[in-house]
Amino acid sequence: MGNPQSEIQNPKSRATVRVGHSPDPDDAFMFYALTFGKFDTAPEVYEHRLVDIETLNHAAERGQYDVTALSFHAYAYVADRYVLLPHGASFGVNYGPLLVARDAAPQDTAGAALHSFDAARTWLAGKTIAVPGERTSAFLALHLFVQGTDPVTSAGPVLKTVTVPFDQIIPRVAAGEFDAGLIIHEGQLTYHEAASGSLKKVVDLGEWWNALTLLPLPLGGNGIRKDLGPERIRRISRHLHDSIAWGLAHRDEALGYALQYARNMGRDKADRFVGMYVNDYALDYGTQGRAAVRLLLDVGYLVRLIPTLVQPEWSE
Repeated sequence: MGNPQSEIQNPKSRATVRVGHSPDPDDAFMFYALTFGKFDTAPEVYEHRLVDIETLNHAAERGQYDVTALSFHAYAYVADRYVLLPHGASFGVNYGPLLVARDAAPQDTAGAALHSFDAARTWLAGKTIAVPGERTSAFLALHLFVQGTDPVTSAGPVLKTVTVPFDQIIPRVAAGEFDAGLIIHEGQLTYHEAASGSLKKVVDLGEWWNALTLLPLPLGGNGIRKDLGPERIRRISRHLHDSIAWGLAHRDEALGYALQYARNMGRDKADRFVGMYVNDYALDYGTQGRAAVRLLLDVGYLVRLIPTLVQPEWSE
């Protein structure tokens, strides 16, 4: 079907839209129709670069891509350059990034697992955690979970974190290199399997956020450079929406393409993973989605994890 990871040609061409997104099943599914020209996008031509999310987060600070997937945490640092597209966002709906460990999750004196958030928070104190990047929304949510969301009582970070490529976190935690790992992407479905080291859940940050706010946990969205101008932004926005809608309407075909980025999950698990993050929120944030993004950025600023108070903006 061709190689979407082509080198960017003619970057100054007005018709060329440089797109950066993650090499993961959900992004591959959403961008499939754009990648392979399933509908007319004239006069725009899309060129795709597949890059891990933390690299994209930092590339956005340089304005490297016209359209880029980025973590909502990272958006706080590039809101002057990018506006959020209203499509293509990922939310954890009472699920999300997981903290996992090789040794048992928090236990009581009888050895029974404790599932309360307080128990997990206590267990994590002083631990060394492998994380997928300091600009990821997972990293922000982890620190909000550990230090608290109240600006008056917030005690500050109590963890030592080490940035590790996301696809190395599970094996390196399983090998005993870190006390725990913060996992994103498909590891959320495979961490407990024997092939992954039979790791155990310490806490699901999406569950915690939902219990705290009754909102989904905002993870990542797509930003578009403001300097493309209103007309092109509207056109590109429509194309991204149509690409997602095309994939949902032709699920088997789009999923077949996405499987090559599923890292041996198998079709059933890949389908489940795509369903977790390519849903109604992917077509449009809606009132709850936008409220969740605002709240995450506001609380991050109030507890001094984000340096600037950001009012998120969405394009038409």
